[in-house]
Amino acid sequence: MYANAGASCKDRLMSTSSGDSRRRRGLFITFEGGDGAGKTTQIEHVKEWFDQAGCVSFVTREPGGTDMGNQLRQLIQHGPEDVDPRTEALLYAADRAYHVATVIRPALAAGQVVLADRFIDSSVAYQGAARELGVDEVLALSKWATEDLSPDLTLLLDLPPEVGARRGTASHTADRIERESMDFHERVRHEYLHLADRYPDRIVVIDAVGTPEEVFREIRGVLEERVRPALGLLVNHEAHDQVELSATESPQPNSPAPEHAASQTSDEDQAGTMVAALLKESQGTLWEGDSEGLL
Repeated sequence: MYANAGASCKDRLMSTSSGDSRRRRGLFITFEGGDGAGKTTQIEHVKEWFDQAGCVSFVTREPGGTDMGNQLRQLIQHGPEDVDPRTEALLYAADRAYHVATVIRPALAAGQVVLADRFIDSSVAYQGAARELGVDEVLALSKWATEDLSPDLTLLLDLPPEVGARRGTASHTADRIERESMDFHERVRHEYLHLADRYPDRIVVIDAVGTPEEVFREIRGVLEERVRPALGLLVNHEAHDQVELSATESPQPNSPAPEHAASQTSDEDQAGTMVAALLKESQGTLWEGDSEGLL
């Protein structure tokens, strides 16, 4: 368990390394992979990992993270067979724009941990590459829809499409996209791996062929290496802030107010975020590259 376990993860994620302002930014982790990769199972395991750390986390998905998103999900997955690729891409973008504006950004602003089943990488792989709409074009559309929101970490669950197909058909009736050809799903996988090569600081490839326990063991190793050090730093900084706060909460009669009290303002719009900065501090170049390095 972490030091200062009594403090909520929300408070830790909203703490700063020094000074008085707070960067209200949580942690955004996305899960990607082809159909049948086991994302749903692994997201629940990761949520339990954060719960044990005392973190406020929740699971969402695309499409379908909102009431409107669920309606779009139904249209995309079980709608007419003649839905063309551009319409499909625009439906995903519409869902993502609303999802980010009404669910993800507010949660991050509150200092929460957001665990998302699919995000921009899915559109790039499925619509950009497999549907052959153009990777750069679909990426630009998604970045515009989300106002350039980027995950802090992406876990890519990789497995051969034929393995995923066997798993999927054993658990449910295949939807419109799952029924696409094996060549289509091979193009999806190829693009995912290309994205992992392009953005190695953000995307971690996880071998998803093994049992759920084996897969989570690998994921847990990534969390221990990349996330736990940052949370440890956050705890230490919060303890430092609490000491400073206790020294200023009850000033002596007639004593002047602390000089910094009048300068306490929100810096949500300043460049960078608390979590990303601390992760970079603990892992070197972790997740905090230039805008081209993050989707």
